[in-house]
Amino acid sequence: MIAATCAGFPSTRRTIDRAREPLRTEHVISLIQHPAAPVDSRTGHLQRSPLPRSALHRAVLWTPGLLALLVGLWGIRRQDTLWGDEAVTYAMAHRSVPRIWHTLAHVDVVHGLYYLIMQGVFGLWDGGLVALRLPSVLAVAAAAVGIVRLGQRFGGTWTGLLAGLVFPLLPPVQRYAQEGRSYALVCALITWGSCLLVGNLSRPKEQGRAGGRGRAEGRGRAGGHVRGWVAYGVVMLTACLLHELAVLILLAHGVTVFRARLARPVTRAWAVAAGGVLTGLLPLAAFSTTQSAQVGWIGVPDSGEVLGFVATALLGVAFARFPGRVCGPITLPELALPLLILPTALLMLTSPLHPLYVDRYVLASATGFALLTGSVLDRLRQSDHDAGTARRVTCAVALLAVLAALVPVSTALRKPGSRENDAFAIARAVQGIAEPGDGLLFMPSRRRVWTLARPDSFRSLADLALERTPVASDTLFGRELPPGRIRARILTRARIVAVRDLEGQPLEVNTREAVKRATLDAYFEECANRTVTQARITVYARPGHC
Repeated sequence: MIAATCAGFPSTRRTIDRAREPLRTEHVISLIQHPAAPVDSRTGHLQRSPLPRSALHRAVLWTPGLLALLVGLWGIRRQDTLWGDEAVTYAMAHRSVPRIWHTLAHVDVVHGLYYLIMQGVFGLWDGGLVALRLPSVLAVAAAAVGIVRLGQRFGGTWTGLLAGLVFPLLPPVQRYAQEGRSYALVCALITWGSCLLVGNLSRPKEQGRAGGRGRAEGRGRAGGHVRGWVAYGVVMLTACLLHELAVLILLAHGVTVFRARLARPVTRAWAVAAGGVLTGLLPLAAFSTTQSAQVGWIGVPDSGEVLGFVATALLGVAFARFPGRVCGPITLPELALPLLILPTALLMLTSPLHPLYVDRYVLASATGFALLTGSVLDRLRQSDHDAGTARRVTCAVALLAVLAALVPVSTALRKPGSRENDAFAIARAVQGIAEPGDGLLFMPSRRRVWTLARPDSFRSLADLALERTPVASDTLFGRELPPGRIRARILTRARIVAVRDLEGQPLEVNTREAVKRATLDAYFEECANRTVTQARITVYARPGHC
């Protein structure tokens, strides 16, 4: 009788045929009454019908990706400035693959995969600063599209669209969309990994019918389910190989899975995929501990960073309290809040033991904030339908005020002063203050990284401490002479240009650096000082020869 009744409702019959599993009578009746509204598997509530998939509708959903692309391309050269870490990327990407491999044995193994990717980019097109930063711009655009997909799943088209539009406007996202480092790529992979996670958790329970055809169909659906978890594992492993601390997002996903109280097979499937990611990451993590001195510069978060995080987290929690649509086994806050809060909180809480917090390491947390903001904006949009004119005007003015406040921030991010140091500006300053034949010292030696992007700017100067160049020694900073030979070479010069850290920075205590400082103090006097971003350029001369 039920089958005969359903025959009069084509959309209902198609829904049942797609499910290919027995339905209880009350479920069939609800489908007859609401043929276009699927039922949530966990709560039994009817889901909202999606909007028609017209060509215009699909085009609108690509708007956040286009906005992210335009915002990223705006001022991409940053007035021909190059941050110090970007100089490392540029130099490494111009080495051969064997050279990169040998360098990673000494330094920067945590960024090895990214350097190999960028080596391929420059192999295809050596476009200077644009080629250096374009992969990050494209990654943010891809992340914006992924956020649209996530928002659609949780709250419908408007939630996805608004979340996707919010994401590329966030100041941290704008910043790292224009940097030649791996953080934007990691963010994009995590966003799409989250899409795969939600898709895997939202699949119906796989079960095949008795009989050959039913068993074959069951195996096919189960195989698709396995492929979904494999894809999730591959994407998340790639993100972790690009930057180890992306593993914190895996923990956030774990919180989402276990808070949702899903069936044991689903939880087990996620655990197996996560275990595969950890296993794949383990060799890199173990080897990178031998290079842990590279992050010795990271300090404990200051009060401004802590207060900023607390304010953002509280705002996210407040946004999560707005009622939203239940679309499957997990809700939007169950995914977004762990993404927003957990990675940053863990790094800050462990900082007294081992400081590792840097905002760019947790850029993917912006995905959670964008989703929560998009959901709230959608709720406000819906409430405006019944609101009076005064409330609509107030909401519009508030939104315009936020956008207006972003303009000076966005403009400042595209100016040279927005970054800690500018390798190009430092090179120009050295050229302007030095004379041919002057000696050159980097104090400490890691500041030689400022020469990587434009080594020709320093060719007229004799690098007194250098034994082998960065390329020849397969290092980032080159290999320096023994302390005694450094002292002897310093004493052969009448004038020396020293490229140093700013006053107040901690001094390195190794013997080479101590010899440089002691020899200059004993036999030379300071003639001139110039500060350029994070560098202090000092000219030394023999007494009476300034």
